[in-house]
Amino acid sequence: MIRNALAAALATALLATACRSTPPSTSGIEVAAPGEPGVAAAAAHDAMRARQAEIRQLQRSQAASRRAAPASAMDSFAPPAPPPPPVAYAPHPSSPPAVTDRYERPGDNPVQRTAEQPVSTFSIDVDTGSYSNVRGFLRRGMRPPADAVRAEEFINYFAYGHPAPGSRETPFRVTTEVAPAPWDARRHLLMVGIKGYDVPKDVLPPANLVFLVDTSGSMDSDDKLPLLKRALSGLAGQLRPQDRVSIVAYAGTAGLVLPPTPGDRKDEILAALDRLQAHGSTNGGDGIRLAYAMARRAFVEGGVNRVILATDGDFNVGTVDGGSLETMVADQRRSGIALTTLGFGTGNYNDHLAERLADAGDGNHAYVDTLQEARKVLVEEMSSTLLTIARDVKIQIEFNPATVAEYRLVGYENRMLAREDFANDRVDAGDIGAGHEVTALYELTLVGSGAERLPPLRYGTAAAPSAGGAAANELAHLRLRYKRPDEADSRLVETPILRSAIGTTPSASLRFAASVAAFADALRGGTHLGDWDWSDIAATARASRGEDRWGLRAEFVDLVERARRLVAGTAADEPPVAIAR
Repeated sequence: MIRNALAAALATALLATACRSTPPSTSGIEVAAPGEPGVAAAAAHDAMRARQAEIRQLQRSQAASRRAAPASAMDSFAPPAPPPPPVAYAPHPSSPPAVTDRYERPGDNPVQRTAEQPVSTFSIDVDTGSYSNVRGFLRRGMRPPADAVRAEEFINYFAYGHPAPGSRETPFRVTTEVAPAPWDARRHLLMVGIKGYDVPKDVLPPANLVFLVDTSGSMDSDDKLPLLKRALSGLAGQLRPQDRVSIVAYAGTAGLVLPPTPGDRKDEILAALDRLQAHGSTNGGDGIRLAYAMARRAFVEGGVNRVILATDGDFNVGTVDGGSLETMVADQRRSGIALTTLGFGTGNYNDHLAERLADAGDGNHAYVDTLQEARKVLVEEMSSTLLTIARDVKIQIEFNPATVAEYRLVGYENRMLAREDFANDRVDAGDIGAGHEVTALYELTLVGSGAERLPPLRYGTAAAPSAGGAAANELAHLRLRYKRPDEADSRLVETPILRSAIGTTPSASLRFAASVAAFADALRGGTHLGDWDWSDIAATARASRGEDRWGLRAEFVDLVERARRLVAGTAADEPPVAIAR
């Protein structure tokens, strides 16, 4: 026993001597002395290798001594010999930090010739996570990966003042605006706006919420679990006596932190959140199963039943296949329990999985990068985040080839639907919450404008119909399908979009929406912007800022300027670029 302790102490001393005698390298790579390239580094490296060999030999001798000596009850408490010092390596200080977040976004929607493809069908989207995630990159001085940019989530991050419905008989109102595109006056923008009726917080139905919190080791960062706990604490502060909240934590295994508890027992709820600590690997599948079990236990008929999953998305043990998790979530959706996902942090953030799970769970996905964003999503927008007023909302626009030569939908690439899916009530689509706004933009090329992008076909196409009859003054016909939360059959809303409605000057709302769409396009390469550049985007946004209660539009202008400086400095300064996988 004494020999073991002496051997361990000698090994520790040798290790400390090795660390003190080797000059530290700021990059983790051995640095040669001035005037003697490689000599000092080689000598230091040889010395370290020699000391490592001595320590390994000492460890082998110690192990042999233990095998030869009689075993005693105290031997299990002897401190182990320290491992040999690792060979240090790190990237060069000038190398950009590699961020291996996971994104998946198809390429931009193509320009369509109306005579060949007159119908455009897609599912609405109220997610905003892409914008706040990209904002975090820009604030850190990094260019975001192009696949992290989803134009519709940029556009829908902002409110545009679309008019609300006059009554709750129809849960939302649809409006349109057509005006010249700011980057090319020969083309036009069509803005489709949807506004759901609002519900004051004090008249929301009882809520049964399950906070499903990722407490794995990957969440041990200031922008992850600590921010997550403060964010959910803000939501807990809004709960009422008739509400119920449960907390499930998951790491290597899932565990119940707080059983269903009345919302007015805030001290218990906050104390449970405060106890959460990050450790272990990430078994998201077990966590989701336990969370839904708690949601079923406290299920409220006619109320809000929702799991709120807060994670960096790094599911690495248990059920890790995205398709299996989606199937599990979709099955629970049919039982009346929705899923909202909140993304946190960088480095291994799985944006793709978080968005897919929210889609499958009839919920929404947001990314929380600041306390201000947490307040926006979980406090200011609590009604729309929690209470669904319309399910499976689909938009279908049939363009008139007599008046519209070409069109392009901005964003919604991963929300496109087949034409036949529009009337198929078994096909899942997006949902609208109380007070939600949804905005979609199309870029149109009118017949006779001379701004067509598609070259004529060699063998031609069927001649466009002549402008006569009812179609003479129609640009398009808009159809929208939705289901009420408690109904299985969809309802149809339709309205024509008239050519006479084309404005000569876009409204401030359309100009700001156009600047946001242009910003998203510029971050992805700027292939649809004509002669517009970063300065034009910033100037248009600044001039159309309008009412800006929370300063979000002013912040947007600042982000455009940050992005402009990053792109302009690429050749000289090489700003860090995030690497998506």
